Amino acid sequence: MNKTADTRRILWVDDEIDSLKPHFLFLESKGYSVKGVMSGADAVAAVREEPYDLVLLDEMMPGMDGLTTLEELKKVRPHLPVVMVTKSEEESLMEDAIGQKIDDYLVKPVVPSQILLVIKRLLDARKIIGSSSMRRYITEINRFNQRLYAGMTPEDWFEAARLAATWDLQLDESNDEGLKETHTGSKREWNTEFTKHVEKQYLQWLHSEERPTLSPDVVGKHVIPPLKQGARVLFIVVDCMRLDQWMLVEPLVAEFYDVRREYYFSMLPTATPFARNAVFAGMFPDDIHRTYPENYAGGDEGSLNRMEDRLLEDNLARHGVRLERPPRYVKVYNNTEGEE
Repeated sequence: MNKTADTRRILWVDDEIDSLKPHFLFLESKGYSVKGVMSGADAVAAVREEPYDLVLLDEMMPGMDGLTTLEELKKVRPHLPVVMVTKSEEESLMEDAIGQKIDDYLVKPVVPSQILLVIKRLLDARKIIGSSSMRRYITEINRFNQRLYAGMTPEDWFEAARLAATWDLQLDESNDEGLKETHTGSKREWNTEFTKHVEKQYLQWLHSEERPTLSPDVVGKHVIPPLKQGARVLFIVVDCMRLDQWMLVEPLVAEFYDVRREYYFSMLPTATPFARNAVFAGMFPDDIHRTYPENYAGGDEGSLNRMEDRLLEDNLARHGVRLERPPRYVKVYNNTEGEE
C-alpha cells in the first residue's frame, strides 16, 4: 500500500495476530496502515519507538494482560486512543477498562465494519462532523433565508434566534473558519432585517392586544396564572443572558425539572434600567415614571432598578393576586451572594 503523510497508523495487539490478517487487509484497503504485535510488552515498546494514531488491544493475553497493557500504554502516551477487544461482556471488566480511560471496546467475534466504525469515530469524527455540518448549515440557512424576505412573523424571528444560537454553539467546536465567517455574515444580515422589522412593527405592537409577548407582558403571562392556581413560583431573572448561554445551562436544569422554552421580545430601550423594570412592573417606562416618579428622582442610572420588589408586588395586586405573605425578592450581585 502506498503510504502518505495523512495515513493513519493502527497498532493491533493480539497473541493470535496471524488470524487477523483479513482484518488488516480490509483496513489497509480503507487507507489505514496496520502493524500487529503479539504481546503487551511488544505493544508498549512499539508505542515508545513510533507514533501511532490508535491501538486495538486484546484483553486476554498471556503475560501482560490487556488492562495492564492499557495502563502502561497510557503512561507512555496518555492521549493515545485505545480500543479494547474482548471475549467478555462482564460489567466489572468494562468498569475497570473505563476507569483506565479506555476509549471504546469491541466484543469478539468482531466484523470489519464494526472495527472501521470505531476507528472512524475516534480518528475522523471531527472531519466527518465538519463536512456534515457544512451540508446541514447550508440546507438550514437556505431554507430560512427563503422566509427572510417573504415576510417574517414573530415566530419566524424566534426561530432565527434559536437557529443562530444553536450554530454559535456548534461552530465553537469547529475549526472551519470559512463556515464561521459564513455564519457571522448570516447573523449580520438577519440583524439588519430584524431591525427593519422592529422599526416597522413596534408602534403597532405597543397599541395592540395581539402583539407578541413584550417585556411588560412576561409576569402577566407566565407568573400570575400559576399563582392564581395556587402554585408556588420561583421567578428568576438573569440580566443580559444570551440564548446560546442559556442553551448551555438548560441541560443542567433539565436534570431536575421539566423545561419548556418560550421566547419574548424586549421592549425599547432594551437597557436594564428600563426593560427589567418593565418586566417586574408590567408597564412601559413612561407608565412607570408617571406611577412611581420617586424612582426617577435623582440617583444614577444603576439606582433606577432599586424598586423592583415594589413594582412586582403592585403588579400582582393589580391582577388580583393575593398571597399569604409578600413575595420574597432577592437580588444577587455575585457568586458569594448566590451561594447564600
